[in-house]
Amino acid sequence: MAGKKPVYDFPEKQLTTYTCYRTPRPIEIDGNLEKPVWQRAPRSSRFVDLVSGKPAFLDTRIAAVFDDNFFHLAFWVEEPDVQAQMTERDSFIWLENDVEVFIAGADCYYELQVNARGTIYEVFYLWQDALRPGSYFDRPEFDLLERKVDILAGFQDSSRYGRHSRGKRWAFMDWDFPGLKWAVRVDGTLNDSSDIDRGWTVELAFPWKGMETLGRGRPLPPKNGDVWRMSFSRFEALEVNGRKIEPSIGWALNAHGVYDSHLPECFSRVVFSDKKIDW
Repeated sequence: MAGKKPVYDFPEKQLTTYTCYRTPRPIEIDGNLEKPVWQRAPRSSRFVDLVSGKPAFLDTRIAAVFDDNFFHLAFWVEEPDVQAQMTERDSFIWLENDVEVFIAGADCYYELQVNARGTIYEVFYLWQDALRPGSYFDRPEFDLLERKVDILAGFQDSSRYGRHSRGKRWAFMDWDFPGLKWAVRVDGTLNDSSDIDRGWTVELAFPWKGMETLGRGRPLPPKNGDVWRMSFSRFEALEVNGRKIEPSIGWALNAHGVYDSHLPECFSRVVFSDKKIDW
């Protein structure tokens, strides 16, 4: 669009960097973030507004560790009224409150959403120009005729922000992360507005073996100093004076400058370190 600075020129210096350390022993995935490992792992900075970068008014933070088998991730979500209605897997849970993880690969990225009931939504996105006969992605899991596929064209409000310079993405709606583990705990009473809750927590474990398509030959697990691009975000559906705020409020580890989660060039930097968390 003439006269508009393309948002894909997002300044590298505005990205948040998180250092992910090793855990010396396996972690039980039960949603309990009082475990010693999560008390020792460094927590991220507070999430900020997805567009403006101003601090979010409800605290949200992540922490991550890894071992030879898994990338482990935790969310702390402050929420005075924990609400989650959807229970069917791959429901459109972004329409209510959720947390989201994006993991970028070469020519592709993966999205996971989780609500306070533990319902998840997964999609694997592949740039259309990367899916060609004989290419790396020319395999049965990305068969456009056999799989459940949608198209992501660009920004959610193309009249304001234009479209991504690279074009459209195939969205594989039936792609599930192999071996994914997750658990949620609520500190309060779910779907009860008569009291004040403290919030909810999410604990995730992504097997490195399931990262093979995203990694595309990169070391799994990552080596000391390797950098992966990931986005961590939260969307909050609010109703004020009988009016629902549209679109939902979006917060992330670093701002994207526009109301769009699907910008790999704006994903945060996760640096892997061989230093071990002592717990």
